[in-house]
Amino acid sequence: MTTTGYLAVDSGGSGLRVAVGVPGRDPSARGETREPVRTGARGIDPAHLMAQLAPVARSLAAEAGLDALPTAVVGAAGFASLGDALRAELPGALARELGVRAVALAADAVTAYVGALGPRPGAVLAAGTGLIAVGTDLTGWRRADGWGHLLGDCGGGAWIGRAGLEAALRAHDGRDGGSAPLLTRAEERFGPVRGLPGRLYPRADRAAVLASFAPEVAACAAHDPVAADVLRAAARHMTDSAAAVCPSDGAPEVALTGGLFKMGDPLLGPLREELARRLPHARQVPAEGDPLHGAVRIATDLATDRLTLPGEPALLYVVRDLND
Repeated sequence: MTTTGYLAVDSGGSGLRVAVGVPGRDPSARGETREPVRTGARGIDPAHLMAQLAPVARSLAAEAGLDALPTAVVGAAGFASLGDALRAELPGALARELGVRAVALAADAVTAYVGALGPRPGAVLAAGTGLIAVGTDLTGWRRADGWGHLLGDCGGGAWIGRAGLEAALRAHDGRDGGSAPLLTRAEERFGPVRGLPGRLYPRADRAAVLASFAPEVAACAAHDPVAADVLRAAARHMTDSAAAVCPSDGAPEVALTGGLFKMGDPLLGPLREELARRLPHARQVPAEGDPLHGAVRIATDLATDRLTLPGEPALLYVVRDLND
């Protein structure tokens, strides 16, 4: 008897996370790659993604005892703005290489949403180095921010880290709004702050470097009013984004997902207060899972013809009946 299953993929800044399994069950096997998928003039490179994914998918299918993977879901960072080549080429490549017949391509914010809330109306704040909010009333998607550390991602890790370093430099200069505790931590982490621009500005990973200082801001917040103000401002920015996407009617749910929230109460305290003030009709709930869990949920619903999430090419793109 042939045993068929799903393929679920989370493509992010550190590579691919991959899971295979039987619809309706937890994944039977998991794997990962360590190389991020390349982007170029055409956006995310579908050939590079497939070159990494195909051997991992075949190996995991064999490990799980699956004869075929007719359903595939790929959640990808940058899909909303850099996904044209994926939409044009990846479904066909998955069909040729792995025998896939139904594909859902999604922005990682959508898989984060589904991992956190499932197919229910509400809003999800996904925060790590950056920040994006995604919401749905199950008739369409809304997104806010996610514009990157130079133009937005307000309240995200890089934003908090940059604000903390600005406060450190203000203390160094003797300007108002400075923080001596943050100056001390900045110099412990990066060396003399006079040299910080030369060490930071040329780096391609400067957003991650800025975000690495966010936990230092949280560590100072209990005894430093400047650090506490940075986190309160971050909470207001996050709530602005959540309010922009959260359904205004009914009883939506709001969940938080992403590594930034591991900073705990110094950030979560003011954020929960802001969310309760701005969105009193929305119930705050814990996230049920992560973006890979969201990809698995979408795969199960796609395989069993129960996918009710709204389709939108830039956020959730579904192709059925491949090879027909």
